[in-house]
This record gives sequence, structure tokens and C-alpha cells, in this order.
Amino acid sequence: MIEAGRKYVFDFDSTLTRVEALDVLAEMSLKDRANRDEVIREIQKITNLGIDGDISFTESLERRIRLLEAHRDDLPRLVEELRQKISKSIASNKEFFDKFSEDIYVISCGFKEFIDPIVAEYNIPSERVYANTFEFDEDGRIVGFDKSNVLASHNGKIQCLKDLDLDGEVQVIGDGYSDYVMREAGIADKFFAYTENVHREKATQAADHVAPNLDEFLFVNDLPRNISYPKNRIKILLLENVHPAAFDNLAEDGFSVELVKHSLSEEELIEKIRGVHVLGIRSKTQVTKKVLDAANKLLVVGAFCIGTTQIDLDYCKKKGVVVFNAPYSNTRSVVELAIGQIIMLMRSIFPRSTEIHGGQWNKTAENSREVRGKNLGIVGYGNIGKQLSVLAEAMGMRVYFYDIEEKLALGNAKACATLEDLLNVSDVVSLHIDDNKANKNFIGEREFRQMREGAVLLNLSRGFVVDIPALVQALKSGKLAGAAVDVYPEEPRSNGPFETELRGLNNVILTPHIGGSTEEAQRDIADFVPNKIMGYINSGNTVDAVNFPNIRLPKQDNAHRFLHIHKNVPGVMAKINEVLARYEMNITGQYLSTDSDVGYVISDLNKEYNKEVIQALKKVENTIKFRVLY
Repeated sequence: MIEAGRKYVFDFDSTLTRVEALDVLAEMSLKDRANRDEVIREIQKITNLGIDGDISFTESLERRIRLLEAHRDDLPRLVEELRQKISKSIASNKEFFDKFSEDIYVISCGFKEFIDPIVAEYNIPSERVYANTFEFDEDGRIVGFDKSNVLASHNGKIQCLKDLDLDGEVQVIGDGYSDYVMREAGIADKFFAYTENVHREKATQAADHVAPNLDEFLFVNDLPRNISYPKNRIKILLLENVHPAAFDNLAEDGFSVELVKHSLSEEELIEKIRGVHVLGIRSKTQVTKKVLDAANKLLVVGAFCIGTTQIDLDYCKKKGVVVFNAPYSNTRSVVELAIGQIIMLMRSIFPRSTEIHGGQWNKTAENSREVRGKNLGIVGYGNIGKQLSVLAEAMGMRVYFYDIEEKLALGNAKACATLEDLLNVSDVVSLHIDDNKANKNFIGEREFRQMREGAVLLNLSRGFVVDIPALVQALKSGKLAGAAVDVYPEEPRSNGPFETELRGLNNVILTPHIGGSTEEAQRDIADFVPNKIMGYINSGNTVDAVNFPNIRLPKQDNAHRFLHIHKNVPGVMAKINEVLARYEMNITGQYLSTDSDVGYVISDLNKEYNKEVIQALKKVENTIKFRVLY
């Protein structure tokens, strides 16, 4: 005896399409009506009442058609509009509809006049589409519907499915409670609440399974699908109040995203990170060895900032966890703050402002100097240092820079052979040093002695690069005329009380690590880092990864993609290809990049594969991580 296969019953509106078709028809037919928006809102209200079962479907349909004032000539335009509004995951999974067309049905309380031409493109013939039909008057106006059609009646979907008497397990996929009733009546075996386009609480509470997209439905049923693992199952944890646009970008791509406004301690993060695939942080959260050992599913860490010293990069690499940061997105913000602080320090603006706030008028030119013609010394001539160099020179400053690497000077900037040379010549010293731990106390008592009398210091780089007690002494002694400090050796995890020895000192500007904290910079970071994360998760790209071999991959086109991360030891590549050959896999493209520790190989293959090949590749000696994209 041959066992009957599954049958799949789809709703149409807000399931196969992103919209309710009658709402779209209303927008067309009522476009010249003065009260168009009001009528459309009323139609949508009636639609929802019918979907949730709060009024009978017959009443819902009659009331909507009366309001529509639609014509037969509107239908071709409606079909064209609906073609542009197919649900995203439906459109990307045509293969399923092609392979299982004989087992797929559409049962909808919509109308065949617009459903048939849409679903025909997904290999669903008219005879497996069950829906209502319009009635027209002699002038072609839509005046009603065929009331003898079972789907025109309340709970008509139950009777329709019962009349079909389908063999095998019957699964219903729809967005509304009116779809669930087929399961409730016992004539469907499972109900999947489809929430890609609309989330109806009544339907999701009753569902056997909630499907945020068709990928989830296909994954649960182990059916052919466009992607190997549904994005809604990929959990992303964003900490430290990253810009909301990051949440929007990742959630819109289909991922499950949780946003936490503050940083987490090591213990809190260890508890929270289990089951998380992507972690997003800023500068306060520490991603330690213990955290990474607890992260059983972690693929990516995104640092929504420039620095990465808070992340154990080497251990991430050993665990096969890729790290991205935002090295460029907030550079302009930091540079603009530096320019502002240089001017305010040279003009002694803060002391004058404090006096006015205290009720004291003290108009004086003492200790107030123009920046034009003064010498700016930039320590660290990277992205920020170079931009500062250009803007400072445009204001008439003479620019000197020192970097441990040879860098091309911009404009008239001059390189200094040693740090001492730069300190000796500079009226203003601005630090833009990276987060290498060897840079601790890079500027200390000896360096302050080498600076000019009355010079000013800016630190918008890392808190630990300046010896704070030595800076305090240099300010109190008058060696330095002022300082601007935005970063500190120890910073609190969240906003609140803060203590520093620099408080209360004259002509000292203190800011709470806000160099890159502008709306524009945070928005740019919220676009840049998620794009890198999505590029890796969706296609395997590692361009701009800070701890991993960089590979820019071509777009995946009708191919399976195997991503294999392994220890960089001789023979691994040969073993991978040996496995692929043993299972007769045809390689259409293969890409490899290595560094001293790890190798990253991507293989594109153009045929169906035996799932045993996955286990074989995972068992290749020295494998760190393996995953499949298709």
C-alpha cells in the first residue's frame, strides 16, 4: 500500500501576497473620491473583523463590495499590482511550488478573477484554486458575488476542504483565524500561522506552529527551500543601546533580534549568549574566553565602534567566530570634536564660560590665542589623524605627525622621525592611537616634559594611552595650558556617577567618550556593521573582518555553498576535496584564504547532495566550523 503524501493548503491574501487584494482594489477604484482614505480604512476594518471571525464572512464580503465601487476594467491593473506584491519568501522559493505543485491547493475567500493569474505563475492550476467569483452588472460594475459558492458563507473554508476529501496529512498555511478553523474542525492536521506580512494574535495563539516566512515552514517540513536555515532562527543580540537602525536593518532581513540598552558583565553575558548566533556590542562589553566558551552557536561579533580590545580576537579566531568593526563610520565626528576642542582650549573658552555661569564678567585676551599659524602635532596618522590634518591645515595650522608606520603626508603635513621631535615642536598635541595594549601610558611624565611650555593635549583615542596622574601634575604645574579628554582608563558600563582626578582643573574639557557619538555617525555604523554581518551570514563574505582571512565572494547563483573554517595546517584542503570527490560533488567555484592560524575555504556546488557529505566534511581533521548556504 502506497502511503498518501502531504497536502498543502495556502491562503492567498496576506500569505501568498503581502496585501489584502480588496484593499488594493479599493485604492484603485476610489482614487478620485474625496473621502477615499476614510473608505479604505473602513474596508480594512471590515476585512480584519471577518478574518478574526468577529463577523460572518458573508457580511464582511457584502459590506466591502458595496464600498468598493469597482469595475471589471480594474481587475487587470489589480493583477499587475499583485504581481509586484508577492510575499518575499514565497517569491524566493518557487522551486517548492514547482516540485510539489500536485500537492498544493489554494483555498481563499478572495476571488478567482485575480487569484488564478497570480498563482498560475507558481504552477498552481485553476482547478486547484478554490475561491469566490464576482458578479457584474451589464456595465461591468462589480455588484456582488456568487452566493451559492460555499466560500461565500461563514466558515466556508471548512466545507470546502471537507468536500475535497484530501488523502494524507493536510497542512494549512494562512494568516488568519479563518484559516485555523479548518484545523479546529478536525479536517486539517496542522495549522501554520503565517506572519511574514501581518501578525494576528488570535491566529498565532491557536497555531500548531508560527511561520514568520515560508522558509520556516519548509524547514520544519524538510522541504526544498532557497536557504538552508531560516533567518528567523538566527538569533542576534545587540547590547549597549546601539542605534535603532541596526535593529531595523537586521530584523527587516528576517533575523530574530533582541536589543538591550546597557552592557552586560561577564557573568550576565555568559548566561545570555547561549543559543545566540550574532553578538553586537560597543566598547564596554567584554567578549572574553569564558564568554566565547559559553557561546555554543556564535558565528559573528559585530563591534559598533572602532576599537576591538574588548574582544579576545585570537580566541574568536580559534573558535571560528568572525569579528567586524566600524573603522570609518565615525571618523568625521571625532575629527569635528577635535577641531572644536582645539579652538576652545586655545581661546580658554571653558574658563570664561564657567565665570559667566558663576556671575563673573571677565573680558580678557590673556591665554586666548588664535589657532592660525600654530603647530598641531598628530600622534597616529590613520583615518582620523589624516582627516584632522586636512581640516586643521584649512584653518591655517601647521601640521606635524608621528606614526610607527610610514604614512603618506596629506597637503603640507610633515612627518616627524620620533615622538620627541613632534612633542618639541607642537603647540597642540592630538592623540589618535590604536588600541594595542602595548600603548598603555604611551604619554607619561617623560613625554609631558618634552612638550612645549603652555601646549595643550587632546586624547580622543584610548583611555589607557595617557598616564592620568602625570597629566594632572603637568596641568597643575602650568606645563600644559589645557587638555581635552574624552576617554578614560576605566569607564562605567552605563550612565551614572563618575570620578576622575581631572575634575575641577582649569581649562580642562572632559567629555564622556562621545567622540564618535553623533546621530550621523551612529546611523552610519548601524548601516555598516549590520551589512557586514549580513554579508557573512547570507553569503560567507569576510571582507573587512578584523580577525579573519578576507574573502570577497561572487553572488551565489543556483548553487549550494559549503563554508569550511579549519586550522591552517598542511593537507586540509586536499582532504576537503577528497570528500567532495568521494560524494561526486561537482565544484563550480572554490575560494580559499588563510592566515597563520586559520584557513577559510568556500566551495560552490551545482547539484543536489547526499547529506552524509556534510557529516564527512565536519569530521575532516582540524575542522573548526562548517555550515551550508543554499
